[in-house]
Order: sequence, then structure tokens, then C-alpha cells
Amino acid sequence: MTQTYRVNRQIRVPEVRLIDQDGNQVGVVTIEDARRRADDANLDLVEVSPNVAPPVCRILDFGKFKYEQRKKEKGGAAKKHASQVKELRVRPAIGDHDLEYRIQQGRGFLEEGYKVQVVCVFKGRQMAHPQLGRQVIMEVVEKLADICKVDGSPKLMGNRMTTLLVRK
Repeated sequence: MTQTYRVNRQIRVPEVRLIDQDGNQVGVVTIEDARRRADDANLDLVEVSPNVAPPVCRILDFGKFKYEQRKKEKGGAAKKHASQVKELRVRPAIGDHDLEYRIQQGRGFLEEGYKVQVVCVFKGRQMAHPQLGRQVIMEVVEKLADICKVDGSPKLMGNRMTTLLVRK
């Protein structure tokens, strides 16, 4: 959510509440006086709160202010990384080498901080033997037990059996 700010000559009100470059509140001054103070400090006059009477303006470096705003917005996105979920798909009749490769992938995802959802997909007659899928999922859990814990037992929903692994 990027907010647009009015800067310097774009501010067209007779009086503003002014905050100087040090963060001290100067008080209500005319717009000409506020612009003069900003020019004397070689900084910009930025309207930070336009919906009050009189609007609040600050004397600051607008380029630096915009940079810090963008950094704040991106900072929130970087923290969300740890809660993302990666999916490992296996089958009840998966080969040994394929299973080892999936386990290796899962270990990598867990080390990077992701949660891993192990999904065993059943096709056709495999649905008659859900215990085979449960065995495959439990083998994955056992091999990764040193770095993760199970967040709920395997659940069968339709033709998929799933369980969630989170890093210890």
C-alpha cells in the first residue's frame, strides 16, 4: 500500500502544523514560513497527515523518506518466508531411490526454514490399501526425525494422505 505525499509546492493550504528536521513540533505556521524553513535546511516540506485541520507537514529529505517506506514494506514480506509450505509428493508404490531423493529434497526445504507437507497420492485400486501410503509417509518422517517433528498424524482426504512436518 503505497501512499502518495504532497511535497513542497504541491501543498496548497494557508496554514500547516510543522514538525522540523529534528522531530520537534514547531506549531501552526503559514505555508510560506514552512517552505522557507525547509529551503533554509536544504530539505523538503512533506505533508504526512493531510486529513487533519491544519494538515501536518514535516521537514525531511523526501528521497530518503520514500526509500525507508519501501524498505518497511519489503521488510514485512521477508519475515513471511518462514511460514511458507513446500510439498513433497510420494506414491504408495514409490521406488527406493525415488523415495531417498524426495527425503533429500525435504531435508533441504526444512533446513531453509520451510514447513514441508508430505502428500501421498493414491490412484485407482491403491485406495483399497491406505496402510501402504501411511507406511511411505512414516518412512519419510522417520528419516527426517533428526531435524523435524510431525504436526499432526497422516490424514486421508479423498485420494490424498497428508501430514505436515515442521523444523525442530
